[in-house]
Amino acid sequence: MAHHKSAKKRILQTAVRTERNRYYRTRIKNITKAVHEAVAAADKAAATTAFATANKQIHSLVSKGFIKKTTAARKVSRLHKMVNAIEAA
Repeated sequence: MAHHKSAKKRILQTAVRTERNRYYRTRIKNITKAVHEAVAAADKAAATTAFATANKQIHSLVSKGFIKKTTAARKVSRLHKMVNAIEAA
């Protein structure tokens, strides 16, 4: 266990950050999962709605500094490609 005041503070800060990061990682997974399920069901309306939500949420995580802009762009691009593939099929 930590003996210094600063080390104790770091432990608390790490715990808070870990909890926050776990929430955001899970949020991204659930958002993308909703889009994947709508695409699998070939439901264009549900997929479009889920994609719009995913796009907004993922880019809000960029503004919070959780993920990089390029990572968000890659994730959104792949989801958008899947949603557009419903129309083509």
